[in-house]
Amino acid sequence: MKEVIEAKDIRYLPEGNRFDGFVSLNGGEFKLPVSVLRGKKEGKTVLITAGIHAAEYVGIQAAIELSDRLDPQKISGTVILVKVVNRSAFECRNGSFCVEDGKNLNRVFPGSLNGTEADRLAFGISSQLQAVADYYIDLHSGDAYEKLTPYVYYPGKAEKSVVELSKKMAMQTDVPYMVRSDVSGGGAYNYAAASGIPSILIERGDMGDWNMEEVFSDVRDVWNILVSLGIYEGVKDERNYHPIEIGRVCYLSAADTGLWYPEKKPGDIVKTGDILGCVKDYQGRILEVFEAEFNGVVLYETASLQVVADGPAITYGEWSEML
Repeated sequence: MKEVIEAKDIRYLPEGNRFDGFVSLNGGEFKLPVSVLRGKKEGKTVLITAGIHAAEYVGIQAAIELSDRLDPQKISGTVILVKVVNRSAFECRNGSFCVEDGKNLNRVFPGSLNGTEADRLAFGISSQLQAVADYYIDLHSGDAYEKLTPYVYYPGKAEKSVVELSKKMAMQTDVPYMVRSDVSGGGAYNYAAASGIPSILIERGDMGDWNMEEVFSDVRDVWNILVSLGIYEGVKDERNYHPIEIGRVCYLSAADTGLWYPEKKPGDIVKTGDILGCVKDYQGRILEVFEAEFNGVVLYETASLQVVADGPAITYGEWSEML
């Protein structure tokens, strides 16, 4: 049985069939674990990726579960599931950065064939997989040092129709909040949207951990999106949340390396002037204090005792209803 498929050959998979193995990118430089499910009926292609950040495990296991649960006989079109994008980092337990160059893969899209490892891998994804997709779903979690409340991003810097379709996809997710991003490049889903592909990024899970409840929440989100798009034959599953739209988002970073003491946790409602946390030195002297500039909710924060200069500390967003 063939174990490797070229990205360009995905479109030629026979109707009603599936491929489980590896997809080859950049002429074989990267071989990523994949399941490709070609439906019995013609339709759109949905690309689903996990493991762009290799220490974010909920999405990785969700992609594996989806590959087992989705039936090609109920698909109209094609579903491509890339289970681990940053495979070398995952297999080396290298956290969320590429092994060769230490770059954050989700900051370099669309990448370059002549760059370092992260650039070349991003190029392979954007030029060979996103290029055949009509919709894109990227599965993420908090990093190994981050705690977060589940939420979803959709792009704001794209053609109006792409933004609207992306928002409709985001609204199918079972998360409390959705964030409209004002970034058009660097991230995989941002770049895809700027290229005309309705796209979202789902955040669920944190601290380098995972459990089946979170995994099946991701599975349910993707299921509901596929059903809503007419890609999958089925009934949408019940959910607990209808996401509230977040307006402004404030990403606070530490000015100095030090010890981090948060006063809030993800999901907490904050008011203007609330103390969000502070950074201290080893002698307990306060180096920096963070205050909320507006009413909102904490989306994620560093949960380790240590923060680094210019590194993330805490992020909160403002409900659109508050604007």
